[in-house]
Amino acid sequence: MKEISSRMSLGDFLRSRRERLTPGDVGLVSYGRRRTAGLRREEVAQLAHIGASWYTSLEQGRNVNPSEDVLNNIAKALRLTEDERHHLHILARPVQQEEVEDQQLNVGLERTIRALDPNPAFVIGRYWDLLLWNKAAELVFRLPSFSMHQRPNWMRRLLTDAKLGSNIEDWEARAQVLIAHFRADYAHFPSDTRFKELIEEFMQTSQLFREIWPLHDVQAITDRHKRRYDPRIGEMEFEHVTLQLPTNPNLKIMIYTASTDTAARLRSLMSTREH
Repeated sequence: MKEISSRMSLGDFLRSRRERLTPGDVGLVSYGRRRTAGLRREEVAQLAHIGASWYTSLEQGRNVNPSEDVLNNIAKALRLTEDERHHLHILARPVQQEEVEDQQLNVGLERTIRALDPNPAFVIGRYWDLLLWNKAAELVFRLPSFSMHQRPNWMRRLLTDAKLGSNIEDWEARAQVLIAHFRADYAHFPSDTRFKELIEEFMQTSQLFREIWPLHDVQAITDRHKRRYDPRIGEMEFEHVTLQLPTNPNLKIMIYTASTDTAARLRSLMSTREH
């Protein structure tokens, strides 16, 4: 079942990348009027130096086993980014993921996350459920107290929490990037029931998700400089890094290292709240 789902996702991904290109984008001459946008399958096959019928089989989700070199040639023909090339390999040659419970958080990790205050830090699991966070993350991201045993879903909050979106500059652009991260994670578990339930839920509840998900955009999570504004806190500045445990790569540790000024304000506000 997983292989069938992966092949279907592979076909959808290849079509989405092919349809966004024009002959001029890849140095081909276009003859006559085209009934549909994008490159023809034969043109992609020509650019990738493979047979047209063989490439068509890939798009149609048939059981073919492309080599790494063939996949790299297709990636080059479709002008894929490095993240998209990696995604193509995952879809075409799925690896059985070891089943590890997300909720297995050890004491050392819990102490580390709490010790990072006043720098916001949290841990998300395979399905982007928030599993652990510190006081600074509660303040900056308006999370419930960790002691209340609520475990919000990070993607659900992004798509449905109006207050969260109103405090993020270029919110829609940033949401699009996070959806691309979510799709990249989903590629590792194409037949996972919980993932499919979440995607169906988001398609029903979020217009933005309905618009972005069919684009098949993928992007790996990268470290970056981030700014946020919150009327309770003011302007905030962070260096964001993402870490993964070698013993459980399904967990992502998100750390927002605050600038000196931001850290001082967060420390002061956290102290006030405690009293």
